[in-house]
Amino acid sequence: MLVLVAPGQGAQTPGFLTPWLELPGSADRLAAWSDAIGLDLAHYGTKADADAIRDTAVAQPLLVAAGLLSASALGDIADIAPGAVAGHSVGEITAAAFAGVLDDTAALTLVRKRGLAMAEAAAITETGMSALLGGDPETTVPYLEKLGLTPANVNGAGQIVAAGTLEQLAALEADKPEGVRRVVALKVAGAFHTHHMAPAVEKLAEAAKELAPADPKVTYVSNKDGQTVATGDEVVARLVGQVANPVRWDLCMETFKELGVTALIEVCPGGTLTGLAKRALPGVKTLALKTPDDLDAARELIAEHSA
Repeated sequence: MLVLVAPGQGAQTPGFLTPWLELPGSADRLAAWSDAIGLDLAHYGTKADADAIRDTAVAQPLLVAAGLLSASALGDIADIAPGAVAGHSVGEITAAAFAGVLDDTAALTLVRKRGLAMAEAAAITETGMSALLGGDPETTVPYLEKLGLTPANVNGAGQIVAAGTLEQLAALEADKPEGVRRVVALKVAGAFHTHHMAPAVEKLAEAAKELAPADPKVTYVSNKDGQTVATGDEVVARLVGQVANPVRWDLCMETFKELGVTALIEVCPGGTLTGLAKRALPGVKTLALKTPDDLDAARELIAEHSA
């Protein structure tokens, strides 16, 4: 059984879309999406520097577009035939498109509004996110809460991402919890998945009223709690709420185990989620779809493991 997953913010790097736009039809699709949302995705994916694509309002639609573009190079979702789909943070919108809950244009329109709303919320207070490498969640989580930080991403495989004010994150780096080897600042512009994002939830809820979601055609695993979601309305409700609530990728991976997943493909710009899977899901074959050079290997994995 194959699971198709989409990464979250911070996975983007300068120029990462360049090789994908050489594939037939890709530039045209990206241009149409750019027109629909009022953002030059090709420019940001090929020519913009790291600071420009770190902007939340840019990074989020860029990541969803990259995920959709790279997956489409493998064929229609019916051809890929994953047994389940899931996404980390903003990757959940990509996964919602994979599952047929939203069409591509609706997904990109929603993520554009999400990115703008979260950028506005992030501008209210100087906040950020840092990954903690190592440590035991039972020790780390209470320690973070003592500092006023939120365990915004509980990723499994020994990784938790803390979010809060820059002062709180500096205090964490100066005095790490027991067992934590390193604290690494992430390439994001705010404390996502925390109470700091409450204003963005309100705006996203308004945007969601314009959607006409369909029920998932593929098993959809929610990063709110690792549960599968059966209706399009519930998927959208969770997409709205997760902006200010922690991502439980550890529980998603537990669900993958229960579903009997044997292979995992992470769409562009892959790497983060496959790294976690290698540590948390021993025996599961993984592939990160970083460039078109990875497509043949991905097709082989699909042929061996898809439904």
